[in-house]
Amino acid sequence: MTAASHQLVLPNERATRRLAADVAAVLAPGDLVTLSGDLGAGKTTFARALIRHLAGDKRLEVPSPTFTLIQSYALPRFPLVHADLYRISEPRELVELGFEEAIEGAAALLEWPDRASGLLPADRLDIAFHLAPTLGPSYRETCVTAFGSFAARTERMLRVWRFLEQAGFADAERQFIQGDASTRSYERLVKNGGTAILMNAPRRPDGPPLRDGKPYSAIAHLAEDVKPFVAMVRALRTRGFSAPEIHAADLAEGLLVLEDLGSEGVVASDTGAPIQERYATAVDVLVALHRQALPGVLPVAPRIDHPLPPYDLDAFLIEAELLLDWYVPHRGGAVAPPARSEFLALWRASLQRAIEAPPSWVLRDYHSPNLLWLPQRQGMARIGLLDFQDALLGPPAYDLVSLLQDARVDVPEQLEMALLGGYVRARQASDPGFRAAEFLELYATLGAQRATKILGIFARLDRRDGKPQYLRHLPRVYRYLNRSLAHPSLAALKAWYEGNIPPPA
Repeated sequence: MTAASHQLVLPNERATRRLAADVAAVLAPGDLVTLSGDLGAGKTTFARALIRHLAGDKRLEVPSPTFTLIQSYALPRFPLVHADLYRISEPRELVELGFEEAIEGAAALLEWPDRASGLLPADRLDIAFHLAPTLGPSYRETCVTAFGSFAARTERMLRVWRFLEQAGFADAERQFIQGDASTRSYERLVKNGGTAILMNAPRRPDGPPLRDGKPYSAIAHLAEDVKPFVAMVRALRTRGFSAPEIHAADLAEGLLVLEDLGSEGVVASDTGAPIQERYATAVDVLVALHRQALPGVLPVAPRIDHPLPPYDLDAFLIEAELLLDWYVPHRGGAVAPPARSEFLALWRASLQRAIEAPPSWVLRDYHSPNLLWLPQRQGMARIGLLDFQDALLGPPAYDLVSLLQDARVDVPEQLEMALLGGYVRARQASDPGFRAAEFLELYATLGAQRATKILGIFARLDRRDGKPQYLRHLPRVYRYLNRSLAHPSLAALKAWYEGNIPPPA
């Protein structure tokens, strides 16, 4: 069995709690963490700190399971089982206690794992605590051993540990933040009454080759590391937009400490409905952005530049095909090769205007989850911007339709039309050559393309990534799709969809 071990010295209980927060950041359902070592060396202290961290409750009662043997917790991210095998004399007793059933779909903490010899999985994390009286009464020497697939996650955990030390946030309290659909993770760092955000974005691994030896991410021009994000932060802030300031960065490791822009969004916290003033200000941000002549190459760091990729036809089409590859199978169907060829031909024709449109920066995920409300600022600076690392050079209408046909929010058609009209009038006022009819046709085309892509992405998140919560948005996205396909220029595409694409269940 392959294993990788790391030695850590914990000078006090606070350091033990920090280690617990680090482990919590990489923990997932199905994981097993075993705690071994000396009596009184800190196993239960670590377990209690980890459970409270996952619960987000410093005062949560976490009794030692020495006598109950197994204690279960329903935590916000996933359930967790804490077991103490000190009173177990042989492995079969663990089976009789129903341990295997208890940990199904949960993470597990297991003290005294030597009592379960022969039952431990090949992939696990063991943390051994030992008293260190020669160093001081509160010191503990800790050996963190990662078995199997836990090795890579443990190495990443320790890199984050070192990065936070170098950035001056080693002693910050770490609070988990629910992330997006990506592999990035976020934590709020609380220190001395102030806060910052830890962005943990390891380099994206390439998927299987799809065309010309390229994976989906390369065809769709998705960011592979944090350099595009850093480039866009600096470019946006230079132009007066509220992107988060970068306090510390490790570009090679994909680790950033960012300004905390808060958590107040552009939708009502109780109903999830769009707040018109905030959506209107978000439209103003796009007007201000699209009025500017914007460069295609952005500085990242000395001698490091980031050229923005074009939103080209291949990228548009590979996104649209997600509908055929994921959504249609999700609905129990399949698209025959002739119908697929017709689908692609129709989209090639419809997207020609998008390819020819004068390009601007397309932030690409310009919608409510990535927009924050900053009431203490003025004008367009009241909109805080997040999640723009996949930005491209492409048609300005794309970000507007991302906002006004928000996949996670019911934007009433009346509000959409009012805000769309406001954008068009503002562009016409500053650019007499702005052609409203062409823009509106492009808006409908990109709305249909984007809804097509998102239907596929949300189905993929369910089937491939085990995230069924995105399926609840499918009916809304399907309504947006039909709203866009109603444009007369998309009549042929509308007919194809009506004949080949089933509505959501």
